[in-house]
Amino acid sequence: MKMLITGGAGFIGSALIRYLIENTEHQVLNIDKLTYASNLVCLKSIENHPRYQFQQIDICDKAMFNIVNNFEPTIIMHLAAESHVDRSIDSGLPFIQTNIVGTFNLLEAARHYYSTLDKDKKANFRFHHISTDEVYGDLEGTNALFNEQTPYQPSSPYSATKASADHLVRAWHRTYGLPVVITNCSNNYGYYQFPEKLIPLIILNALDGQPLPIYGTGEQIRDWLFVDDHVKALYLVATQGKIGETYNIGGHNEVKNIDVVKNICRILDKLRPKDYLHESLIIFVTDRPGHDARYAIDATKIEKELGWQPQETFETGLQKTVEWYWANLDWCQRVLHSNYDRQRLGSQSN
Repeated sequence: MKMLITGGAGFIGSALIRYLIENTEHQVLNIDKLTYASNLVCLKSIENHPRYQFQQIDICDKAMFNIVNNFEPTIIMHLAAESHVDRSIDSGLPFIQTNIVGTFNLLEAARHYYSTLDKDKKANFRFHHISTDEVYGDLEGTNALFNEQTPYQPSSPYSATKASADHLVRAWHRTYGLPVVITNCSNNYGYYQFPEKLIPLIILNALDGQPLPIYGTGEQIRDWLFVDDHVKALYLVATQGKIGETYNIGGHNEVKNIDVVKNICRILDKLRPKDYLHESLIIFVTDRPGHDARYAIDATKIEKELGWQPQETFETGLQKTVEWYWANLDWCQRVLHSNYDRQRLGSQSN
């Protein structure tokens, strides 16, 4: 099969492409604008593989029509997005442009291409839209879990634009018959994540002996999903998911932000002991506006229908992640370019 991946130089996209090249026989076209959070170094191990190719382009560009037509994908997996909540609060326009306008443009390119296919190729074509659990809003004060029927109540400009994109994808399926599947995932972590997100930010600050800033009291709860588990789920949905359906993907790891940070500190205390405990670096900072208190995914549907289960516990995945960043500080320095200020960004949860 031919797989067109948007946002393939980002954190999840690059993990997906590495998985596809290393574990399948599919051809892969990576489409990425190469924004601040994208880095082709993440794909160094497969960049010269004969089944892999890359084109630098914005998904908002009308040239996407020609790219889709010329590549003739069997499956489009759409991961390209602006995804950082704090940045969306500072300025929502890039999120509207990429997450809404870009998704619209890609849907139209896919619809035009799909209309040219014969019956057999139409039967195999899929448009897989990768989204987030943040579209569902906040579970504060409940023991509930997000499922595929949970109403949308996005809280941030970021989650609102992702919710908008989800609605567009469903509308193109209902109105035009475009064969789509949607996945909504919980917080990802793992190798090659841009260091503005909570886990890599805390690891790198701790390694530098810098303050570990935590929003509010750190009681916010997230369901943590190791990125390698996520991409295996994405591949299953793209190739075996039922057309028109949504699948929630979660790691079964609900952890408070403060406990995430403390766990990182304990790992580093053993990995590189200092004359102080890393927890002593923790500071609490003013919470961000509209900060959701709890996210949690019910992944029963994908587990029952497609047989997917996360392989990593939070403990094993976090250990691997901390060790990877410790061993790859050169990569971290390359992506932390001169106009990026870690301290200003504070301690983030997705």
